[in-house]
Amino acid sequence: MNASLSPSARKVQQALQAMGLDLQVVELPGSTRTALEAAQAVGCQVGQIVKSLIFKAKRSQRPIMVVASGQNRVDERLVEALIGEPLGKADADFVREHTGFVIGGVPPLGHTERLDTYIDEDLLQYDEIWAAAGTPHAVFSLTPGDLVQMTGGKVASIKQASAQ
Repeated sequence: MNASLSPSARKVQQALQAMGLDLQVVELPGSTRTALEAAQAVGCQVGQIVKSLIFKAKRSQRPIMVVASGQNRVDERLVEALIGEPLGKADADFVREHTGFVIGGVPPLGHTERLDTYIDEDLLQYDEIWAAAGTPHAVFSLTPGDLVQMTGGKVASIKQASAQ
């Protein structure tokens, strides 16, 4: 285990190892807070960046994680149809409470609790994708299959249609 990782990144590394995944968290000098910054930092396309977004279901107040391709905007109406209730915004405290991580560094695994997860089908077109690893400077490389395995998420069409 890389002892030089920050505590949050180390937590993600431990979660990966606990799942039997031989994936390595790396901390970079530059920010990976946005999909564009992350893509530039690791040298990949923006679409290969995994955005882990947390929403709050309005009626049940449960956290919903949407794992989207970095190039896509999430169509909240499509997610609402999947979960059967309206979506609301999750503030920073809600995100930290339910995931154990700060916005900008939320990984797809290692959360405080199990989250209902929906995976952007567009991520499946890539051989390699990159996800946040607990801080705005930490990432790890994985495959779409790894992502489905670690989240138990449902692959779905969740992207907003592009304006013509």
